[in-house]
Amino acid sequence: MTQTLKAGVVGAGVFGGYHAKKYVELDGVTLVGVFDIDLARAKALAEPLGAQGYDDMDAFLAAVDVVTVAAPAVHHAAPALAALKAGKPVYSEKPLAVSPDDADKMVAAAAKAGVPLACGHQERVVFQAMGLLDIPEQPLRLEAVRRGTPSDRNLDVSVVLDLMIHDIDLALALCDGQPIAVEGEGAITRSTSLDWVKAEATFDNGFTAVFDSSRVAEARERTMKVVYPSGEVEIDFLQRTFRNTTPYPLIENFTETPAGKDPLGLSVAGFLAAVRGQASRPVVTGEEAARALDLALAVEQSVEG
Repeated sequence: MTQTLKAGVVGAGVFGGYHAKKYVELDGVTLVGVFDIDLARAKALAEPLGAQGYDDMDAFLAAVDVVTVAAPAVHHAAPALAALKAGKPVYSEKPLAVSPDDADKMVAAAAKAGVPLACGHQERVVFQAMGLLDIPEQPLRLEAVRRGTPSDRNLDVSVVLDLMIHDIDLALALCDGQPIAVEGEGAITRSTSLDWVKAEATFDNGFTAVFDSSRVAEARERTMKVVYPSGEVEIDFLQRTFRNTTPYPLIENFTETPAGKDPLGLSVAGFLAAVRGQASRPVVTGEEAARALDLALAVEQSVEG
């Protein structure tokens, strides 16, 4: 598939805007439509970018070749399934869905249609840019801290599905084992779902992952430490720096690489390459995103009891 792809975005909110603009910036693709249940919002995003606003899903799908779903998380599954059943490749923002049943249906629909299903765990792009995914050792332990200050965004899901799931995906990308036990604690403090959670996941190969996420912190903090048999890698995602005591070289100037500068753009470009058959897979597949969702929901269950 070498022709210019016609792209559409579901959701005219903040993330919909990010994705719509990426389709405008990238080569070989044209933004042609934005769908939102609020037609005025759809038009407000689409028309300045030379696209059309839609509130009719059938008409929207008829106009596009590929679809990004950037609606609120609780509404990811329905438009994604509609697009996949229409044979359209889908890039879903994270989380892939909010229930394992919906995630499994999305993966199955993509397989049946023979089209890529990608998920926007874009920090996997940063790991690739650093070279961290090329370390040939299995890690022994991962400690991830991801804290944000109070915001009115993404309160339709818990902090686990909003923030922690990024680190869950990264842990699963690094470790070949399967999670076998999860213990957690947390609380609801300002929304209707968990606002801070600390959890520990144990894997069948001895790997341990510790996650600490909050959306009610006094200051932002995003760090990760990965312990290997030969040394440690400590990452500060806000400062975009790392310390490496393993014998395996990492890319010091990763922030100056295309992936380091624009992980969303590289993630979307990877999806489009998979659609065109130029890549064997997107950066994060639907199956991988479903696995991250399963562990995230296990974390929630461990806290809620």
